[in-house]
Amino acid sequence: MKLTILGSGTSTGVPQLRCACDVCTSSDPRDKRLRTSALVEFKGKNILIDCGPDFRQQMLRLGSPALDALFVTHHHYDHLGGIDDLRPYCMDNPSGFPIFCREDVADIIHDRMSYCFGEKHYPGSPRLDLNVIDDKSFSPFAGIDITPLPVMHTPSLPITGFKIGPLCYITDCKIMPDKTLRLIEGCDTLVINALRHEAHPSHMNLADALDVITMTRPKRAILTHFAHQIGRYADVQPTLPANVTMAYDGLTIDI
Repeated sequence: MKLTILGSGTSTGVPQLRCACDVCTSSDPRDKRLRTSALVEFKGKNILIDCGPDFRQQMLRLGSPALDALFVTHHHYDHLGGIDDLRPYCMDNPSGFPIFCREDVADIIHDRMSYCFGEKHYPGSPRLDLNVIDDKSFSPFAGIDITPLPVMHTPSLPITGFKIGPLCYITDCKIMPDKTLRLIEGCDTLVINALRHEAHPSHMNLADALDVITMTRPKRAILTHFAHQIGRYADVQPTLPANVTMAYDGLTIDI
């Protein structure tokens, strides 16, 4: 399995518009963060996790690799704002490009992109195959079983993380149920959000993420979904435990 971090930034991206802080003006490419997304290569399939507004740029950086499916964690724009750019990938999927998401996310995609569905399908628009999932495991391809990892963004907004083989991928988590803590315990690689140092009402901060890592004991952990307040990579990474790495755009990990 190979994991590529396509984007490691929060909804504003880093640098943030109209900001001249040390992070936003950093010349270190590891401090340039597109919106959060990842590519998982597993058993001959390429699985995209989230498709934000920077999707086109992220794919061009990689040389436009093939994609077999999209898993969407939730309906916020920074995680699905690039779906219209899936059009070139729909050419390989006459019945529609496969998207796996919760029912509430499927409803929002259908409402926001109504021109992609129904008898009056707009010519040239992407053809999307929406597959509704819940908290039960599913198999999008033969030999690949996916376990959803339910977490909460706020007390009323559910998020779906994904366990794919030895990888557990979670973003935009504020509240992690005991069930999910058990599911990720002892995994090989845990990707988890850590927005900034200060507390936030709907995201775990760095201390929260490190607490989860301590409790679940993954072999290694990758932090992602950063705001500029997290600090510069060169300053923060040396302070982290030996098995914890700050993600950056383009980071590739063999699992």
